[in-house]
Amino acid sequence: MVRARSSSQRHSDPPLLATRARRRGLPWWGWGLLLIALLFVVFLVWAHRPAIAAEAPPPAASFAPAEVAYGKDLAAVGNCISCHQAPGGGKPFAGGYGVVSPFGTIYGTNITPDPDTGIGRWSYLAFARAMREGVARNGSHLYPAFPYDHFSALQDRELRALYAYLMTRTPVRAENRTNGLFLPLRFRPFIAGWKLLFFRPAHWSPDAGQSAAWNRGAYLGEALAHCGGCHTPRGRLGQELKNKPFAGAFVEGWYAPPLGSTSPAVRAWTQPRLAEYLATGLSRSHAAAAGPMNAVPHNLATADPREVAALATYYARTLRDARASRAEPQLPDRAEAAARAHPLGAATFAGACAACHGEGAPMMVQDGRPALPLGSPLHEDNPADTIQIILKGLAPPLGRTGPIMPSFAASLTDAQVAELVGYMKARWGTGPDWPNLERAVGRARKGKAP
Repeated sequence: MVRARSSSQRHSDPPLLATRARRRGLPWWGWGLLLIALLFVVFLVWAHRPAIAAEAPPPAASFAPAEVAYGKDLAAVGNCISCHQAPGGGKPFAGGYGVVSPFGTIYGTNITPDPDTGIGRWSYLAFARAMREGVARNGSHLYPAFPYDHFSALQDRELRALYAYLMTRTPVRAENRTNGLFLPLRFRPFIAGWKLLFFRPAHWSPDAGQSAAWNRGAYLGEALAHCGGCHTPRGRLGQELKNKPFAGAFVEGWYAPPLGSTSPAVRAWTQPRLAEYLATGLSRSHAAAAGPMNAVPHNLATADPREVAALATYYARTLRDARASRAEPQLPDRAEAAARAHPLGAATFAGACAACHGEGAPMMVQDGRPALPLGSPLHEDNPADTIQIILKGLAPPLGRTGPIMPSFAASLTDAQVAELVGYMKARWGTGPDWPNLERAVGRARKGKAP
């Protein structure tokens, strides 16, 4: 006898059949993986950039001498050799300098006209695309340690001159070093995603309300010299925070101070003072260049002085406008109070520093170096530069044999450096005391911000 099925049994069949059908197809997570794979393929297609055909290296005689000379000046303004020459005697423009970033070390490449390891087979179009779009001749995306976000504003005249200069350098066969980046970032197409989020090609146009010198300085400073690359803070993914231009940033453990309303400069930067500083690395009314900034005057010293003067005009105006409503602070010498607060620092200063930085020291009188209170480091809101100068010392100004400030990294402990910094800040600095100085010294030794 066949039993009739209940209504509840009859209604349960369709869901059961559907479940079995789903088992024969993809589960929900399978569809999700398939969608992700499809989106990844679409991304790779979108991120792809075609290679530009290689060309035979152009003969040096094909470039006009005046264009090559102009390119030489521009390369100096752009500080190109600093990232494209290995430290310790590397060949010019052959690459090898490591740019330390939070994501690992990125090495400057060989940009000599060597046809195999350099850019000898790059056409002008390939060179211009790299400069403006951050894409190499072979179509690979370039890491933003190469500041194409600034270079994208360069016009053809400047790009052609730079190309002419580089293509007339001595070819050097030097294989590019492998970047020390986290594994996912070694996959170049990911850089296309970074560009989608943060890269907007820059465009520059003159300001009719400013002088020709100011406009020239603005063009060079914002584009080729890419000063914002060091002086503008960056976000977590390494992007410049364009809404905070020149607000100050940390670079390899040093602090590039603000060039705007929060500039820590004690004295206003006038055009002559800034021009002297940019060309020599020393301003008698301010301080000496240090850290990553030290390379800038070494390059600018070989550039056309008119270009240096234009840069000084632009940035001096920015800094002057920022300080227009502020009087220069009074800088009393609080020696006794500082010694009571930091007795070890006072003793260290007397033994290691006073011979050069004490009142009436020969260096101050004969070499014209500014007194310690006039330098920006003691008036910054962090101790990074003061610590780094003590640890690493200072090179002599350009064109001079000395004096030179030696490194004290090996002769002073973290505690001694911390006490010395605390003493100098208490004696001559402005603003609140810097906290956790011994920890900051330890981090500075590792090239990290306080």
